[in-house]
Amino acid sequence: MMPPMPNDGSEQRKLAAIMFTDMVGYSALAQRDEALALELLAESQRLLRTQFPLFNGREVKTTGDGFLVEFPSALQATQCAMEIQRAVVARNSTQPGERQIHVRIGIHVGDVVHREADMYGDGVNIAARIEPLAIGGGICLSDAVYGQVRNKLDAQMTKLDAPELKNIELPIDVYRVVLPWEEAKAKGKRQKEETGAAVGRGVPSSRAGALKSAAVVAVVLLAVGVGWWLVPKRGSSTNAAPVAVRSVAPGRIMSLAVKPLDDFSGDTNNAYLSDGMTEALCAALGNVSALRVPGRSSVMRFKGGQKSISEMAKELNVEAVVEGSSQRAGSRMMITVQLIDAATDRHLWATNYQRDLSDFFVVQSEVARAIATEVQARLTPEDQARLARARPANPEVMEACLLGIHYWWQPSEEGITNGLRYFEKAIGIDPSYAPAHAGKALIYEIAAEWKFWPARLAMPKARQAAQKAIEFDPMFADGYSAMGVVQADFDWDWASAEKSFRRALELNPNSSLMLDSYAWFLAGRGRFEEAITLMKRALEVDPLGNGLHDDLGNIYHNAGQFERALTEFARALELNPKDSGPRAKRAATYRELGRTAESLAECEAALRIDPDSASARATYGYGLGIAGRRDEALKVLADLDRLSEKRYVSRFDQAKIYLGLGQKDVAMDWYEKAYNERDPAMSYLRVDPVTASLRNEPRFQALVKTVENGGKEK
Repeated sequence: MMPPMPNDGSEQRKLAAIMFTDMVGYSALAQRDEALALELLAESQRLLRTQFPLFNGREVKTTGDGFLVEFPSALQATQCAMEIQRAVVARNSTQPGERQIHVRIGIHVGDVVHREADMYGDGVNIAARIEPLAIGGGICLSDAVYGQVRNKLDAQMTKLDAPELKNIELPIDVYRVVLPWEEAKAKGKRQKEETGAAVGRGVPSSRAGALKSAAVVAVVLLAVGVGWWLVPKRGSSTNAAPVAVRSVAPGRIMSLAVKPLDDFSGDTNNAYLSDGMTEALCAALGNVSALRVPGRSSVMRFKGGQKSISEMAKELNVEAVVEGSSQRAGSRMMITVQLIDAATDRHLWATNYQRDLSDFFVVQSEVARAIATEVQARLTPEDQARLARARPANPEVMEACLLGIHYWWQPSEEGITNGLRYFEKAIGIDPSYAPAHAGKALIYEIAAEWKFWPARLAMPKARQAAQKAIEFDPMFADGYSAMGVVQADFDWDWASAEKSFRRALELNPNSSLMLDSYAWFLAGRGRFEEAITLMKRALEVDPLGNGLHDDLGNIYHNAGQFERALTEFARALELNPKDSGPRAKRAATYRELGRTAESLAECEAALRIDPDSASARATYGYGLGIAGRRDEALKVLADLDRLSEKRYVSRFDQAKIYLGLGQKDVAMDWYEKAYNERDPAMSYLRVDPVTASLRNEPRFQALVKTVENGGKEK
């Protein structure tokens, strides 16, 4: 039942384009499975709301399982409807049949009356009657809309046969928009008919049948998408300025988070691109010093949309959330982003871009500037300089680097090997591209720090790559950070390392990775309070980064603040229960507290998660030795020997077990072997609580002095 026309004289009358939407089959689904119906309704509403502001649509109200939306023009309303249906089809291509969503849309242009927050009139009534004619997942237009858009859209339209519009006296022609993927499907049917296939004509009565195969939908999206949203629209340019909409004055926002962008490409192999865009957008917004923006480790926990905007904002303690989507076909990409007030769930601002992949980082910087303006965040000269540094890149180089980063986040030898291969591919195409050299340096450092490869082999290559990054771009922070790690953990050149870390943070003060690296360096020098302060800053940037909590726990452990260390290890495990690292480190802390049984139990739990963890085995063997279980400790040593036949095992880890057995001289032999291999752990030799029993030994003191002198004997 439509609301009655107001007659109190307070109305405002105008001509507008009116859209009604409706979620197909919602009532029936609610009767069968109310929880699923509500979940899909919320997802449908989020998806549609991402599109309205991009075309200057104003959401008037919800209508149960649909929306009433007003647009300034028929063209914008129809373009928005087509974009909604494209997004729905892309989303459905990744979902099983029972989780698919279908939306009907009806659009009319007519006279409307505004009263307070609602809208009335014949124009509204007609749009409401047209919407049910859009069977399945379609769009139906009144003849008034058709007349305004028929020569402006790259889509066919078919006239419906004598539609009946309930309670509408004047005859109105109604047209159905034939969407590009429907046209492709219909063409396929015609071809089958021509070869004798028994296939019926016309638009299917249900989109469910058309969307049964995700693989078919993905192919249609890729094939048709190139001809629809990536090619120039009539009267437009492929590099046209982005559409931006501001619907609500946001006030002053001091913190925001980037929700992982949805990938609407219809190809799960493109996930690295949307993840890379998410990370780049976090980094670009992090360049605005007036904003607090959580980093990748924290926001990627919300990938997949299992939690609402308000839940995400609460967990990250932010005032607003940036959400959106990405699509790709060939070397072209489309990005849509919008800013949402977390407290009210209102859309403050939105924009979209259709650009070449080469503009990947340029777009992120443009978005960051626009959002900073909208939330009234002042850009300092340093902020502006950082954002202005984004430059176009060769699309092949850009793609290779994104794949390198994708594998970089996989903490395995296979992951770093693949990551290295892609960074080297990027360098082969463009030898002067600094980010590729910095990525290569970080890959080699991860290999050495995680004991995948010996430091004496990996670190010189890391130094060379870091030097290239600095040479090709002296203002690129990642190059200095990578160089600082080499200088600290391989060269043992403390003065140069600190200079590099400070320079990196000058150029990028909000990088949790750089704050973490500098904090570790300071902890190795015994400057624990400074290190803890930096780690807390890193956690302000990336509060849900389990690796950061793990690292802060380790710094507390080395500082002798064992209870605080346990708190951080517990938080790290809460965030990632499948990470063996915090368990092994918590075991070491229990050992220092004399809680032997708990220590050994934690080691055993860590080894169940990762049986090949040399560090967990070393901690276990050390604990067994301290507990007087000599035979079992020797067995762990034998296990490490066998493991070393398959992969590199740090001499530092083996030395620890001999200390547990009370064999100080043998332990020193192994520490000296670790020194000869330039093991990164040697940088922290003098602060490791395990070595407390050696600190009065002349041989140990001499080794520490040699390391402190950069590996040169005095």
